Amino acid sequence: MRLGIFGGTFDPPHNGHLQIAREALRILELDKVIFMVAGSPQLKHNPVKTTAEQRLAMTKLAINGEKLFEVSSIEIDRKGATYTVQTLAEIEKAGTGQNELFFIIGMDNLAGFKYWHKPDEIIKKCLLVVAPRPDKTSVDLEELEKDVPGSVQRLIILEEPFVDISSSAIRRKAAQGEDISCLVPETVAEYIKSHKLYAESINGALE
Repeated sequence: MRLGIFGGTFDPPHNGHLQIAREALRILELDKVIFMVAGSPQLKHNPVKTTAEQRLAMTKLAINGEKLFEVSSIEIDRKGATYTVQTLAEIEKAGTGQNELFFIIGMDNLAGFKYWHKPDEIIKKCLLVVAPRPDKTSVDLEELEKDVPGSVQRLIILEEPFVDISSSAIRRKAAQGEDISCLVPETVAEYIKSHKLYAESINGALE
């Protein structure tokens, strides 16, 4: 199978995440996209604002009705630090090495790829699928190749969609009591409201 792995904190999952997953599914002719909810991400500048269980629940709500999407709790179930290379190894083992893996990230994530845990091993296990940003953020591929030899040959850079939605902006709006129904699936908006998520974020730093 051709499996898309979409990793993230999903704090919260939003319509932009779904757009990226649908585009990757279509362009790369994937069999399915797995939303991999991070447990304890190591490179986040700010701590996540919700529990892993809440983020998992929101992501399940977000993909409900999408037949070719599923959610995995592998990284949440794993104790300690969360590393992509371990996740890919687990998925690879489960598929007995028969699946082709496509790891979906944003252009901003690619910029810091050299700082990931064992990036050289990651590119051996998957192709990196990179979603563009509306701010035209780009990465110097020559520098990336110097930092992680062989990485450029393992890249697929999507031309679309340019998603102008961020989880931090959604958290800020939710903290201020603003309507977020146009930014996240309705069920996610309802979950955030009913559980009073991000209510304390208004006085704290948001990424």
